[in-house]
Amino acid sequence: MVVYVPEQLLEEVDGVAERERESRSEVVREALNFYVQEQHKLEIRTMMQQGYQEMARLNLRIASEAFPLEQEAGGTVERLVSGV
Repeated sequence: MVVYVPEQLLEEVDGVAERERESRSEVVREALNFYVQEQHKLEIRTMMQQGYQEMARLNLRIASEAFPLEQEAGGTVERLVSGV
């Protein structure tokens, strides 16, 4: 595989490799692996957000359907308690 890397970035990679006592290839492999893992996390986070939004719509619909029944039940309880 051949990849063009700007000179400044290559110097930074070499600096990391030297500090970490690793080869340039190992630093690049670790960076690529980290990038791929972060992309997976981003995909999962996006899917979770979509799922939460879908559930929010469903929960709102269910709550809206149940609200009149809850109001009616509350009125019935008040009438029973007050003796009317």
